[in-house]
Amino acid sequence: MIQTPEQQAVDAAIASRRSIRAFLRTPVPREEIAAILEVARRAPSGTNTQPWKVYVLTGAAREGLCDAVTAAYLDPAENARHKEEYVYYPREWKSPYIDRRRKVGWDLYALLGLQRENKEGMAAQHARNFRFFDAPVGLIFTIDRVMEQGSWLDYGMFLQNVMIAARGRGLDTCPQAAWTQFHRIIAQQLALPDNEMVVCGMALGVADETKIENSLVTEREPLDRFVTFV
Repeated sequence: MIQTPEQQAVDAAIASRRSIRAFLRTPVPREEIAAILEVARRAPSGTNTQPWKVYVLTGAAREGLCDAVTAAYLDPAENARHKEEYVYYPREWKSPYIDRRRKVGWDLYALLGLQRENKEGMAAQHARNFRFFDAPVGLIFTIDRVMEQGSWLDYGMFLQNVMIAARGRGLDTCPQAAWTQFHRIIAQQLALPDNEMVVCGMALGVADETKIENSLVTEREPLDRFVTFV
């Protein structure tokens, strides 16, 4: 099948999206960030409810949040005081989901030279989430607590739009559920109203292609494993 230039551009943006875990310090202009969010807001939502809200962090605001959450994560007693507000992963894992989860984790750690017994090294790598993997832009996404499951589905489409719009501009991202554990610190740092819940964070910037972790390409199942043509 011959593709039009438009089809090629869209497919390339989708296929080249990766979760980047090391960024250059190259600044992203505010106008570029705004343009990404401008196009992303065209995501569909049930009855046009548009349940998303975005906090864009750069400079001192970004550093302040990163410092506060990193300190809490690295302090075992303080870390234990923080818990996610919603359940992201299954309460009971089973195959094939647990197999995929383990594979991507060990594939990443293998690239970084981290063995199973190196708990300190793994914790340090996880802590990089809370510096947005050095990306110059950190995004925090929230949702009104009154919204239900359907709105979370809508929210996922908005997040995908953000990531694809970024790729179309030569930028990269990493969506991060890790931030949800520290919603109380985020709420304090960003002065979130009580009705807002943290959905996730996202790093945005230019990928550092010299870093080995960015060579990770995760596998996807072939169509015949998840598609049924009726």
